[in-house]
Amino acid sequence: MKETFFRTLSWLHTWAGLLVCWVLLLIFFAGSLSYFRHEISLWAEPELHRGTFQDYQANQLISQLDKGQHYIESHSPAETQRWLINFPTQRSPMLSFAWQLPPEKGQRRGKIEQHTALADGSGVITDVRDSRGGDFFYRLHFDLHYMPAITARYIVGVCTMFMLIALISGIVIHKRIFKDLFSFRQNKGARSWLDAHNVSSVIALPYHLMITYTGLITLMLIYIPWTVSTAYPEDNQAFLKELNPARQTEKASGIQAEQVRLSQLLPQVQAEWGDAPIKQVIVSYPKDQNSQVTFYQNTGKEVTDESSILVFNGVTGELKYASPHEVSGTVATYDTMMSLHTARFAAPLLRILFFFCGLLGCAMVASGTLMWAIRLRQKQQKAIDRGEKASRGLRLVEGLNFMFILGLPLGAAAFFYANRLLPVDFATRSAWEVHSFFIALTAMGVWAFFGRSRRHWQLALIIIGVL
Repeated sequence: MKETFFRTLSWLHTWAGLLVCWVLLLIFFAGSLSYFRHEISLWAEPELHRGTFQDYQANQLISQLDKGQHYIESHSPAETQRWLINFPTQRSPMLSFAWQLPPEKGQRRGKIEQHTALADGSGVITDVRDSRGGDFFYRLHFDLHYMPAITARYIVGVCTMFMLIALISGIVIHKRIFKDLFSFRQNKGARSWLDAHNVSSVIALPYHLMITYTGLITLMLIYIPWTVSTAYPEDNQAFLKELNPARQTEKASGIQAEQVRLSQLLPQVQAEWGDAPIKQVIVSYPKDQNSQVTFYQNTGKEVTDESSILVFNGVTGELKYASPHEVSGTVATYDTMMSLHTARFAAPLLRILFFFCGLLGCAMVASGTLMWAIRLRQKQQKAIDRGEKASRGLRLVEGLNFMFILGLPLGAAAFFYANRLLPVDFATRSAWEVHSFFIALTAMGVWAFFGRSRRHWQLALIIIGVL
């Protein structure tokens, strides 16, 4: 504890933010790009940009289901685990037919082979470049990369908690929080960076609080598992089954059976949902006695992250499960927080606003780290002027600032260029798109080792700006 409560919170605010600032910068940056996850994925597959775009047409559902089922039956291998028919949505305006193969050794999920139908019904496009697209940035902001997902999520969770502590302590120590919003003094060294830090923090403060808290909520059962383990001490699967009974599918029996025609299930779907649009149909273990058909509703602009689904027996067509129309207050609260964090309900203008707030979050973190480095250098300036070297701590902070503040936008540019420059038939091209991001990030770290002066910053920024 410091001598006063204010100084204690100032110390807490400084160290809670600085200890994890570079990971937070990565999370904010990748999370901001994730608001355009589907648009980036669409851009990353230029082969689909002609002849495939179409609107959702309710009067074509029967023919599209029949065509999709016949196409998948004719082209998918016998060992296929799932069939998928994806209908056009506002953010992915294409009809596609896909199937998922069994996972290979060491994989959690099997590869999905997807073919996109031409809008005029004349055929499908099968030769599409392999790309992670916007899914890379989406997974990066909570699963990081090159490490087990569970380890990454613990790291992200700890950093997010530090972020929440820094936000709350920052609000308390800002005595002039609204006055500082309109204050920016140029060319004043650390003072200018403090003003930039204050402005970027306060403008989007409600967003920062919302996105940080809801980020913790999304993975709360990983961080606080004891409620589940107390109520279900011996069978965690029982909890998952009660939480989401529709996701618990029976295993394949190995006994072949005639698969129900998907279009025959439409009257039951319309009886439950009326004219609500369908987003996706998934057939689990097709042509097996335990086959299951799941219809997913397109919830559109509703503030919800929970899927509304109908589950049918894949052989008899009997309705096995329907999402409840009303849920408990707890489920509704959790679902709303998840939806606020992902912004899947948001129209384009609102997603742009969220993206802008995310960039302000990047600016908030970056300006804080730069201000810290400048103040640290000012304290050591007399010793540096005498010919002594800057401390290792200062060199490390300045190097990490250079690496992450400049390396993240450079990495994103490298990712997008790799998508267009790598050969389309390159076997591991999607992996090398991702590698290119981290190669560019590492390159900035190497550059920082040799020089971090104002001239180096200016040159790096020019390169990034041109790219």
